[in-house]
Amino acid sequence: MKSRLLFLIICLAAMLQASAGHVLIDGVLDQSKYWSGTVHTFQVYVPDQYDGKRPAALYVGLDGVLCHAPEVMDSLIAAKKMPVTIGVFLQPGVVKGSDGTVLRYNRCYEFDSTSDSFVRFLEEEVLSAVEQLTTSKGKPIRLSRRPQDRMIFGLSSGGIAAFNAAWHRPDLFGKVFTGVGTFVAMRGGNDLQALVRKTEPLPLRVFIQDGSNDVWNPLFGHWYEGNQMLASALQFAGYDVQCDWSDGGHNVTRSTEIFPQVMEWMWRDWPAPHTLGKTGNDFLQALLVEDDNGWTKISGGVNKEPVKRIIYPDLTIVAWTQDEAENFVWQFIMQDSRLTCGEPFYWLHNDDPTESLEVRTITFDGNGNLWVATRMGIQICDQNGRVRAILRLPLGCSPVNEIIIGNGTVTLSTDEATWQRRFNVTAPTPGVRPPSQGQG
Repeated sequence: MKSRLLFLIICLAAMLQASAGHVLIDGVLDQSKYWSGTVHTFQVYVPDQYDGKRPAALYVGLDGVLCHAPEVMDSLIAAKKMPVTIGVFLQPGVVKGSDGTVLRYNRCYEFDSTSDSFVRFLEEEVLSAVEQLTTSKGKPIRLSRRPQDRMIFGLSSGGIAAFNAAWHRPDLFGKVFTGVGTFVAMRGGNDLQALVRKTEPLPLRVFIQDGSNDVWNPLFGHWYEGNQMLASALQFAGYDVQCDWSDGGHNVTRSTEIFPQVMEWMWRDWPAPHTLGKTGNDFLQALLVEDDNGWTKISGGVNKEPVKRIIYPDLTIVAWTQDEAENFVWQFIMQDSRLTCGEPFYWLHNDDPTESLEVRTITFDGNGNLWVATRMGIQICDQNGRVRAILRLPLGCSPVNEIIIGNGTVTLSTDEATWQRRFNVTAPTPGVRPPSQGQG
């Protein structure tokens, strides 16, 4: 691991925890750049079939070993119903005093936050540490980089953490199993169903489990309803999703019962890549084109100031970003060369309220929709100021300085690269008022 990541792997001799079909290796991360002062423990499952020569598939289980996962994986690997897989069972972080007393439990903060911090922690610190391990027989741990080879599971707050990890980084995790997930108003989880409906679909395979008696704390909302709302949103957005609804409560019982069947469903067509579904979002559907290859880098970067003020095609309206930290864009009416009737009109989504949304640059398309480049993607607002679609930025894209909408293409310029993608869009025509979308 890079020197900036301080960690301590302990008990490599814990191969003594061997059981039929696998061994478990214990480890500890005693520092993190994401969670200050925390200690995380984990176990690494290595099946007997792993030879150390070829990268293995990956299973990440949050809150440690649940659902008898090692034994189930032993059985399925032996039956060739899932590939040879390395399991990583991670406990949430704690902060301890000098006498060993736990001063802070970090689980809710790490797992329930809707930002991408947790998946970055997984990638840069946890999985990086795992890949430095070797087995007692000297086999190095090597993990596949293909998302269809990687699955993550979590229960309760771990359930939302598992979903968020794949949601933010579908290149890292293609399969998600969430049990009694906390998709309620703790740290913004209740907003995920809206983001799923508005964002272009991802090649994810998702299994959701919950029961009608799951109301852990009604102060935050209804767990069962929250899970059903997310499931409905995923089905609407065209995802490969399966659900298990029962009369169970907020516990691991039902997830444990169905775990073998869920694993078979997840790996049913391996090693085929996951396919994209068709969204039911008519606004987004009208933008997307068939056989789209996504964002393509077409040239180097363009160093220029972002556009903070843009005039509507017929010169009647001005959209103005007055502070990039705001979660909205102002709209003014142009009358007699004066700006009047100013309102924070275009409301934007922010998946991490602890950070600025970073509204970077704006522009209008030929239909009078406002395109807004933000940290979490391109948010497209209709004429009434509502986000109707969210387009993901290219992986690793630096902040966008300019959006150029042409007839059939959209170009993004950053300091480092210029990207282009095909869409069903038209460039604005100066002096021509776009057709009205009504009052909505």
